[in-house]
Amino acid sequence: MASPRLETYCCPNRDAATQLVLNFQPEVFCGVCIGSASVSVLLTVLQLLPKKGQILRKMPKASSSSTILLLISVCDILGGLGVIFRSSVWLGFPGFVTNISVVNGTDMWPSAFCVGSAMWIQLLYSAGFWWLFCYAVDSYLVVRRSAGLSTIVLYHMMAWGLAVLLCVEGLALLYYPSLTSCEKGLEHAIPHYITTYAPLLLVLVVNPILFRRTVSAVASLLKGRQGIYTENERRLGTEIQMRFFKIMLVFIVCWSSNIVNESLLFYLEMQPDINEMPLKNIRSAALITWIIMGILNPMQGFLFTLAFYGWTGCRVDLKWQKREIPWESMSSSTVGENAYPSPVNYQTSLHDPKKLTTTDSQQTDEAISMLSEGNTSGDDRLTRSSPIYQGW
Repeated sequence: MASPRLETYCCPNRDAATQLVLNFQPEVFCGVCIGSASVSVLLTVLQLLPKKGQILRKMPKASSSSTILLLISVCDILGGLGVIFRSSVWLGFPGFVTNISVVNGTDMWPSAFCVGSAMWIQLLYSAGFWWLFCYAVDSYLVVRRSAGLSTIVLYHMMAWGLAVLLCVEGLALLYYPSLTSCEKGLEHAIPHYITTYAPLLLVLVVNPILFRRTVSAVASLLKGRQGIYTENERRLGTEIQMRFFKIMLVFIVCWSSNIVNESLLFYLEMQPDINEMPLKNIRSAALITWIIMGILNPMQGFLFTLAFYGWTGCRVDLKWQKREIPWESMSSSTVGENAYPSPVNYQTSLHDPKKLTTTDSQQTDEAISMLSEGNTSGDDRLTRSSPIYQGW
């Protein structure tokens, strides 16, 4: 699981609320985290492996959207491995972890493990949040025809750069002046919590807005492609909308418990004594949501692959081939069952109105195809060979 409380626990003078949740049935909690993360990592890898019977075709380059989806899954897998490693050490060597409470600093290995493992988990999940935000931005730009393969470099800089920057900044403020003498108080820990939850809240607030605008733009593109809005166009627009809905649903289900838990713990921290009887229900709710976090946070990776690609099956093809994700057919009237659009010569098209119209239609098809990538619900499939896919 990913929580700023894991980093706070590394301080010897940790607050009472952090002590409450991390000392609550640690064996059960670590076992739950290991089980959930192990299942998620295994199923995520299974989802991403090539399957027998899939359409395979050598492709020059992947689109920015498919790259982003893959990177989100990679972040979830690596983050899940960090959860497994940290929980396994806590479960197998409880005496090693309790040495974190030593204030004299004679043995720094427990503290180094605590900080390193917590930072690994936070960094990978935070990077996943930023990549999910980049996916929403890219989807909108693709429909507006303002994104290409070159944009992926900017996404890398933003996702990894901001994740590292916020993670390092938050930990530096938390462990000031040193790990063995962290300053105590909410005002000292709040910057760390802000840097942890900022990307999460960004996805919760901004991504639905970008997805809604993208769906509206897709509807306009579909109407303008042939001048009519047929049942095929309506179905395709609905599928894209459902895909965005599934992505946000998985994100909200997996991370809403973190926001609730953090709110409860902050409330407890502001009380003079968190063990008072009137606060019993608050303490119970905080402990329950803490266990829920251990289950749902690591499961994000597998649930996201279901939202991205659907269930891809268990028949793994171990032969090494470059796999292509099936593309949803635009419509039977414009693209045949085995049709492959060819790259467009834009200079020639400028002098030929008919070719220019074909180019615009093809660009529209490419934009819609990009958004419906990985969708296997339809009957027709399109293997795309486009400027976006091949590079401009």
